[in-house]
Amino acid sequence: MKTTINDVAELAGVSIKTVSRVMNNEPGVRQATVEKVKTAAKQLNYQPNQSARSLAGNKAYMIGLVYDNPNAYYVIDMQNGILQACKKNNFELLIHPVNIESSDSLAELAQMLKHSRISGLILTPPLSEMQSVIEMIKASGIKLVNVLSGQKKSQSNDIPSVLVDDKTAAYHITEHLIKRGHQSIAFFSGDHAHQSSQQRLAGYKEALSAYRIPLNPAWIFDGKYSFESGVESCKRMLKMAGKPTAVFACNDEIAAGALFAARLNDLDVPNDLAIAGFEDNPFSRQTWPKLTTAAQPTKAIASEAAELLFKSFKTKPEEKAECIVFEPRLVVRQST
Repeated sequence: MKTTINDVAELAGVSIKTVSRVMNNEPGVRQATVEKVKTAAKQLNYQPNQSARSLAGNKAYMIGLVYDNPNAYYVIDMQNGILQACKKNNFELLIHPVNIESSDSLAELAQMLKHSRISGLILTPPLSEMQSVIEMIKASGIKLVNVLSGQKKSQSNDIPSVLVDDKTAAYHITEHLIKRGHQSIAFFSGDHAHQSSQQRLAGYKEALSAYRIPLNPAWIFDGKYSFESGVESCKRMLKMAGKPTAVFACNDEIAAGALFAARLNDLDVPNDLAIAGFEDNPFSRQTWPKLTTAAQPTKAIASEAAELLFKSFKTKPEEKAECIVFEPRLVVRQST
């Protein structure tokens, strides 16, 4: 027979109400009692019925992840990080992809919010950077946490946020290339719809300026966060006279594409052309040579975003929104 809340209460020697309060992470329960209930629940392999909890308390024990991102590794890591926090807090996760290039994307998102009965939502770029999306969610009364590219000093809104300091990490990547002797460094951009592209470009420019290296606009290549974009940008660059000796690509897929194009043109990496990426996803470790990159802890970012969301369920409206900052760290490998 399936274990019930009554079984947990009996084994722990507490009331059913106390078990419910512990399962719902409600404040005011002594730590010793919490441990006793959790030990009993684990021993009996008890899993709360989320639907029953929602109906009983008129509250949905489910949060949502909304994203528009072509990077499968990023999406999977986001899901796993959020699920880890959901399991800890006895919540379920609803995953909803959105195509922002679709004319009815806002209407589709509004329908999802209306019918899903979620308690809160985690938004990732570029949706978290779109004011129209944010205003619609706020108007629905659903709690929200944004995952954004930026620095804490620039964060002034009233929404809990997890910031990724792409600018500082991009500065360190560019600085690394400069210290390896490179004076002509190309920048392969990702999608302009993502603020991360702009922040990484800003870090690249700042490093060049700090080391008094003139910025050559011709060495900045527009593109997308894809392998194919890296291939195309590299092909265009290799046709230039006085071509750069190094490439800073906006993510690892772009960098892997650039590496592929370089090898097709019989270039030795890193001796003829040094290449660095960003994010430290599996692309950076599956190429040869392996890619220098900035390690972005996506699982940890996702887990922190979920924990912020759970915390927001208990905070008062007048309390200041919390903001957590992650700075991706430089990982030097053979490609530079």
